[in-house]
Amino acid sequence: MPSDVRPGLGWFDRFADRASRFFSQAWFFAFCVLLVVVWAPSFFVIGNLDTWQLIINTLTTIVTFLMVALLQNSQARSDAAVQDKLNAIADALAHLMSSSTRDTPELDKEITELRQAVGLEDRESSSS
Repeated sequence: MPSDVRPGLGWFDRFADRASRFFSQAWFFAFCVLLVVVWAPSFFVIGNLDTWQLIINTLTTIVTFLMVALLQNSQARSDAAVQDKLNAIADALAHLMSSSTRDTPELDKEITELRQAVGLEDRESSSS
């Protein structure tokens, strides 16, 4: 629920957020393409095919490993925020529906199901 949301982010979360914004820019993708274009003819400078492949494979593996960890952190926080918002909307809707049950008693079943669904989301959330 929204009252469970922490007001601030830790240092790693702030870092992951900035890194996510940095890596998602079009100019970063263009830089990566340029890096590959510059790297490809470097075979003629290095000359040894094994060393040439080892350099690019090592660099891309390290960068990919780090980026996946950072982007996964950002995605998990985003998913948790969306779930908290949906739970708040469902809770408010259930409250609104319960205030209207005097006029329509058949809403009682739907209110119960809605509140159970919100509780189910809280229990099954992978971020908890």
